[in-house]
Amino acid sequence: MKFHRFAVEGPVEIVPRKIEDERGYFSETFRLDAFAKEAGKAEFVQDNQSLSARPGTIRGIHFQTHPCAQAKLVRCLAGSALDVAVDLRHDSPTYGKWISVVLTPQTNNQLWIPVGFGHVFCTLEPHTVIGYRVTSYYSPENDKGLAWDDPAIGIDWPAIADPATLSDKDKRQPSLKDLPNYFSMESYQCA
Repeated sequence: MKFHRFAVEGPVEIVPRKIEDERGYFSETFRLDAFAKEAGKAEFVQDNQSLSARPGTIRGIHFQTHPCAQAKLVRCLAGSALDVAVDLRHDSPTYGKWISVVLTPQTNNQLWIPVGFGHVFCTLEPHTVIGYRVTSYYSPENDKGLAWDDPAIGIDWPAIADPATLSDKDKRQPSLKDLPNYFSMESYQCA
């Protein structure tokens, strides 16, 4: 497994080893010992999967607050997506900044998004399937979001990004300046 850390205590791109031959490939998509060494300790409690039929579908920026805050390990099972993590730790030097990775089954990469970061993706192909493991169960009371197109964040979206694909919930999310201080550098690991 290869790990690419974007910032101290921040998102990590993980690229599991792929053994390929004429039949296809084999890959260990998750290995606890290697993951814990690079990304820290995490206990996954729920697996989620989404299918987006149209390219340009935008889902997010989503996160859950304490005591049900979630860290996520995200991968693309079909199609491709621009996957984005936004730092929401109010006292972080990278508060409001974002990183992105294009996830595809061919590159076999994943993005680890710790507690304290918002998550959003834009599909780049039709019938894109995203799978992710989370460290806390879904909690409607703690389900929060942020405007996907907030200029204060300034995510560099691909031209294909289509606001018409937003859910009703995502069309009404607040801007970063209106977001309460849900996370700090001290408590970001609590999940």
